[in-house]
Amino acid sequence: MNSTKSNTLALRSCEDIVHVRQTVRTWMVEQRFTLVDQTKMVTATSELARNAVDYAGGGTAQLELLEESGRIGIRVLIEDHGPGIANIEQAMTDGFTSGQGMGLGLGGSKRLVDDFEIWSEPGKGTRVSITRWK
Repeated sequence: MNSTKSNTLALRSCEDIVHVRQTVRTWMVEQRFTLVDQTKMVTATSELARNAVDYAGGGTAQLELLEESGRIGIRVLIEDHGPGIANIEQAMTDGFTSGQGMGLGLGGSKRLVDDFEIWSEPGKGTRVSITRWK
């Protein structure tokens, strides 16, 4: 897998979430992803970025343009150094929320993308990688 372009953006505020969403959409348009693929990736990115801001006090979003065997992909890695997730399996369950949300964030995000990986450790933070392939 070859990363041909990358960009790291700060996630500290609602404005940063909007900026990350816009950047992901721009990259997907440039690579001619369908509107459905764009919407799915932007929605998943938005959910994960909001989690980082709301629950961890912020973090970063690293965007990468990937090329693998002639396929193009866009990967977004959201990383924070917040409280972490004690029980990832429970957190991935629809309806589970640790705050005021609807509980669709992690599980919903996973269903919207092609590749989803999560790592978290209580007291150290959370890292979620999502990729959409064309």
